Amino acid sequence: AEVNYLGQFSHSNLVKLIGYCHEDKHRLLVYEYMASGSLETHLFRRHNTLTWPIRMKIALDAAKGLAFLHGAERPVIYRDFKTSNILLDGDFNAKLSDFGLAKEGPMGDATHVSTRVMGTYGYAAPEYIMTGHLTAKSDVYGFGVVLLEILVGKRALDKRRPNHEHNLVDWSRPLLIRTTKLLKIIDPKMRGQYSSRTAGKIGNLAHRCLSENPKIRPTMKEVVESLEAYNQEEMLYQSMKAAGLLQEDSEEAFNSPSKAESGPIETLANGRRRMKQGNARSRSDPPPKEFDHRLSASLDSDGPNTRSRIYDR
Repeated sequence: AEVNYLGQFSHSNLVKLIGYCHEDKHRLLVYEYMASGSLETHLFRRHNTLTWPIRMKIALDAAKGLAFLHGAERPVIYRDFKTSNILLDGDFNAKLSDFGLAKEGPMGDATHVSTRVMGTYGYAAPEYIMTGHLTAKSDVYGFGVVLLEILVGKRALDKRRPNHEHNLVDWSRPLLIRTTKLLKIIDPKMRGQYSSRTAGKIGNLAHRCLSENPKIRPTMKEVVESLEAYNQEEMLYQSMKAAGLLQEDSEEAFNSPSKAESGPIETLANGRRRMKQGNARSRSDPPPKEFDHRLSASLDSDGPNTRSRIYDR
């Protein structure tokens, strides 16, 4: 499976297969060297130093990898999306590895592929576990689990946590759509590195990916578009904050939760224009009065990894 898929696909967010060896019963795969190891290694160690921008970059890279597979001429369902299968190079660019469980998706009028239930507990979509019906939305659920782990900094399954927190999805799903509650469970190591508005939108995206109804989940293409928009909005916010262009009341307005799914493009454009104007003015000059009103538009656990594989129902 590894050779078949990685031998025909080439994408910046999929590991490169250099070659393989096959001698008698001995088999060996040779990949490109990923200097920073796996996302799992960094995310769950006690001295995790992954910042908010790096985590969001990794999430976007991984989403692009899945979107590429789903958009292939013959769609491929990854089926085992988890932090240990996301590898990082020296610059923390993320690439998907381990295609051993990958499966060709449905074609034509087919809505799903019927197959043995395989994957990893905690990441497999509930409808797939119950029926064996595999779709691209099964991968979307797995992405939602990983996005949740990236936000909270805890494993999907960990029996060392209190009983009601053993399953991260079950415990945190109701909190993802309430920004005030979401902010209390986000990994404290990232405190002060993000706006509450962006965090709320990322939480809402994770909530949609984790919907028990696969029809409600977004496609991976939509996930990529949302993450790109949110990251762009967060970069603008941080740039304006660093440049001193956000007063206390306007910063509060920027951070206020929004019901919209995507960032206000007009507000972003206006913000960029004001940044240019602000750079042209003396730093002692206050920002224009209308600035605040425009901005007010529209958002540790170290337990063992229970990565039990599901090989058959």
